[in-house]
Amino acid sequence: MSKNSVDGLPRRNFVAGSLASFLALGLPEWFAREAAAAEQERLSASPKKFAANDHINIACIGCGGSKAGFRQGIGDTHGIAGHPGVKCVAVCDVDATHLEEAAAGFGGTPRKYSDFRELLAQPDIDAVVIGTPDHWHAYVASAAMKAGKDVYCEKPLTLTIDEGHKLVNVWKRTGRVFQTGSQQRSDSRFRLACELVRNKRLGKLSRVEAHLPGGATGGPFPVLPVPQDFNWDFWLGPAPMADYCKERTHGSFRNWLEYSGGMMTDWGAHHNDIAQWGLGMDRSGPIAIEAIGTRNFGHNCYNAFQEFEVTYTYPDNIILVSSNHGDNGVKFEGEKGWIFVSREHIRASDEDLLTDPLPSDAIRLYKSNDHHGNFIECMRKRTQPICDCEIGYRSVSVCHLGGICMRLGGRRLEWDPAKEEFKNDKEANALRSRPIRGHWRV
Repeated sequence: MSKNSVDGLPRRNFVAGSLASFLALGLPEWFAREAAAAEQERLSASPKKFAANDHINIACIGCGGSKAGFRQGIGDTHGIAGHPGVKCVAVCDVDATHLEEAAAGFGGTPRKYSDFRELLAQPDIDAVVIGTPDHWHAYVASAAMKAGKDVYCEKPLTLTIDEGHKLVNVWKRTGRVFQTGSQQRSDSRFRLACELVRNKRLGKLSRVEAHLPGGATGGPFPVLPVPQDFNWDFWLGPAPMADYCKERTHGSFRNWLEYSGGMMTDWGAHHNDIAQWGLGMDRSGPIAIEAIGTRNFGHNCYNAFQEFEVTYTYPDNIILVSSNHGDNGVKFEGEKGWIFVSREHIRASDEDLLTDPLPSDAIRLYKSNDHHGNFIECMRKRTQPICDCEIGYRSVSVCHLGGICMRLGGRRLEWDPAKEEFKNDKEANALRSRPIRGHWRV
């Protein structure tokens, strides 16, 4: 291929097209040009042909189904398998209908498993995509790394602080490539906002707001016979035994604290992650938490917090407020104004905050414009992706701290992010973990 072309297109045309796509995101021209140039450089350096031993075989654990309207696992798998040199060779799900549907989506060729442990024992699988319910993430990811597989795991990465701490230790010990599915890190708008904040464009930062959706209400739900094609006991796994009702599973499981943390961990894992990135706290966290929240305590009702406002204090007296109020997105506030960023746009109190280029010696953050592609590229280079295991865990641990605070009535908690424990508070420290059913261990 000519040095003056990228993927067969004349370099000039490619750069122009890439620039146009970044400008369409609402990015200022100077940043769009930088992003287009970086993407050009990345694609120019990428291998275009693969030998047999260069191909990557992936598998999906926790596929989801179209009727449930929840297909994150198989969606990620299609996104990753769509890159050159990557193939999905196996799928796994405890719902037989979802399993057949997932295999059919790849032409019926992937091997099918109902037990992820059998899938992980297959030597030809290089990496797994984990799209299970949240209470399974850490267990499957840990087992996968111990089996020598690289991991792409959906967020929120863990159900508890304790299992997250253990998962990070497994990641460090095994050295596997690990991408958390916090794809906003691969969105140029969020990177721009965080770079501007990190370079003091707002002056001294005082406040960050993470605006999340509110939680669902519902119940009590009827107990039903377990569907014949669904292994309910295995779906529960380490979670407490419960009578089956369909609202506990598939697309609505996040409304139950037994399996998730509601919107606090669903959208919170996205927006609190961006707050951590902008604050330069990727491997740390807040030092104090206060909260208010409401939830349903009725039997067989959705019981995750539906209304919430959590106030986190970071060093230098910076406040992060994570609530279900306001426009979905993240707002950074400082002495020189504010910057708001979402999946749709980036805005500022003064347009010059965005349009003035950063100096040549500015702090620049990890660049990724394709979250799935970043994972594959790092597998080939044996480097870590933009949202590695520890970053993903630290971001969701912020959400868990808020959840623990609300469960304790919202009283102020002091947190030591280095020791990962509450200061002088046995009751709060006991909530870093949960009882585990059966033999499951991270």
